[in-house]
Amino acid sequence: MALRKELLKSIWYAFTALDVEKSGKVSKSQLKVLSHNLYTVLHIPHDPVALEEHFRDDDDGPVSSQGYMPYLNKYILDKVEEGAFVKEHFDELCWTLTAKKNYRADSNGNSMLSNQDAFRLWCLFNFLSEDKYPLIMVPDEVEYLLKKVLSSMSLEVSLGELEELLAQEAQVAQTTGGLSVWQFLELFNSGRCLRGVGRDTLSMAIHEVYQELIQDVLKQGYLWKRGHLRRNWTERWFQLQPSCLCYFGSEECKEKRGIIPLDAHCCVEARASMQAEMELKEEEAARQRQRIKELEEMQQRLQEALQLEVKARRDEESVRLAQTRLLEEEEEKLKQLMQLKEEQERYIERAQQEKEELQQEMAQQSRSLQQAQQQLEEVRQNRQRADEDVEAAQRKLRQASTNVKHWNVQMNRLMHPIEPGDKRPVTSSSFTGFQPPLLARRDSSLKRLTRWGSQGNRTPSPNSNEQQKSLNGGDEAPVPASTPQEDKLDPAPEN
Repeated sequence: MALRKELLKSIWYAFTALDVEKSGKVSKSQLKVLSHNLYTVLHIPHDPVALEEHFRDDDDGPVSSQGYMPYLNKYILDKVEEGAFVKEHFDELCWTLTAKKNYRADSNGNSMLSNQDAFRLWCLFNFLSEDKYPLIMVPDEVEYLLKKVLSSMSLEVSLGELEELLAQEAQVAQTTGGLSVWQFLELFNSGRCLRGVGRDTLSMAIHEVYQELIQDVLKQGYLWKRGHLRRNWTERWFQLQPSCLCYFGSEECKEKRGIIPLDAHCCVEARASMQAEMELKEEEAARQRQRIKELEEMQQRLQEALQLEVKARRDEESVRLAQTRLLEEEEEKLKQLMQLKEEQERYIERAQQEKEELQQEMAQQSRSLQQAQQQLEEVRQNRQRADEDVEAAQRKLRQASTNVKHWNVQMNRLMHPIEPGDKRPVTSSSFTGFQPPLLARRDSSLKRLTRWGSQGNRTPSPNSNEQQKSLNGGDEAPVPASTPQEDKLDPAPEN
């Protein structure tokens, strides 16, 4: 009967965890999965026909806890046999379902309780809670459990401190009559009752109380055990319970090797040979422990060396990555330098071409300048010769003009002979009634001048002819200059 009540407490948490809407009802599909898991963990033969018949799909809707109880009692709890299953596995199934919904540990890792410690406190809470739903723990039971855990850590707490601690939860306790399991877990996670104790120490204390109250462990430790087939002595971890002596492969109690029932047929022998053999085994065990200690130290050194090697490899990898990055940057800079070099070469080549073109242009301009200077020099020389010719032509023109005037006077004298009795030469104005033919006289004098000019020393240049043409007022016929011989033959009279 007591086992059924303990199982119902855990199943109640699983049922309420599936009640998402908090209506007191759970869907048939979820109850079907829960029942199947209970069959498995309690080592009950499956009854698929009854399972499908009870949870068939119809229009009845979800099932309440009262509607699920008949099936639970008839097909599951009535078939449970004590010792046929592992109670801890059953509690773990129910804890997994309810903790996923209701238990929220600190995401920053500041919680004092690990998931395993929270599970064990949840089991202790169920063991000490009242058989009333919803399950609560009265303040007296909370005080008892706190003292139990603190005493396992060699801590003593006074009654005043407990009253002060529980007074903080008094309002909730007065409303509901006690603390829920989630408020109880929050009390440990807050650390208000632990006085700065570490997580590992708290975990060991909770484990010790869990073994004492839940697993009924009166005493535990290592013992030597002789095998059934191989009659050698091996060291095993033993737990003493009221009705049996259980032994495991190690103190983690993960692999149960066997159970020795404690009844009227059990006895204890004390033999001298066994005592001597046990002493030898103790010495061998001491050597083995020493060897194990040395191996553990060696393993620790190897682990440290491995960590150093891993760190060195990480450093080498980081250095290699940095070197690779530097090489990539150097390669990129080299490419930029090559591009700059190519651009500089193109610029130099272009500048060289422009320089050559400029030199060619300067040479061409220099040749043009030389040609222009030569032409200018020729022009200057021509101008100088032209100036000389102009001066000679002007002299000749002045001489010719003088000669013309002289011969005109002579001709006038010849045309107007001096009569007896005249005291001065008669000019053309003296004879008013006579007009000599001037054109004939000019023609005769011009012919004479032409004949004289053809006998001159040199022929005047075109420039001199043009200058004389301009001086003569546009006359086409040139005025010949008198030669020195003519000047000697006909000297001009002076007035």
